[in-house]
Amino acid sequence: MEMRRKDREVTDINQIYDILSRCDTITLGMNGGTAPYVIPMTFGCSLSEGKITIYFHSALGGRKWEILNRDPNVCAEAHLYYQTVKTNGGITAKYESVIGTGTAEMITEKSEKVAAFQYMLDHYKHSGFPAESCKGLPNCAVFKVVLTEVSGKHNL
Repeated sequence: MEMRRKDREVTDINQIYDILSRCDTITLGMNGGTAPYVIPMTFGCSLSEGKITIYFHSALGGRKWEILNRDPNVCAEAHLYYQTVKTNGGITAKYESVIGTGTAEMITEKSEKVAAFQYMLDHYKHSGFPAESCKGLPNCAVFKVVLTEVSGKHNL
């Protein structure tokens, strides 16, 4: 779908990745069956060959786990809100945001799972902590989502 406010659209993938990498959480949207299901998540991300990949972890059971196993199509949203300001006729918000869609794929290969955990640690400024030392690593699922559609928007 085409963005209505072209003056606020961010199209450069490097700028979109920059916005995403500065966000604290993503909100993951899933097909919950009778209603959408959204959940805030910690995450990691990478940019390679013009594609953004997000990484997140999950317990090996529960609602999110069940939904992702039934329908792995997801939407991820992240944003940075700065403030609201007065304009010549009202009030507007200053923000940056990213929305992307893709398919959640569970990572089963141990080295790839460790690498995904490292992206998450790096994102939260714990790059010095070795991912393979994380106690929860063997007891959780790690997912990756290559964003097949992604858009950015800002009003700065």
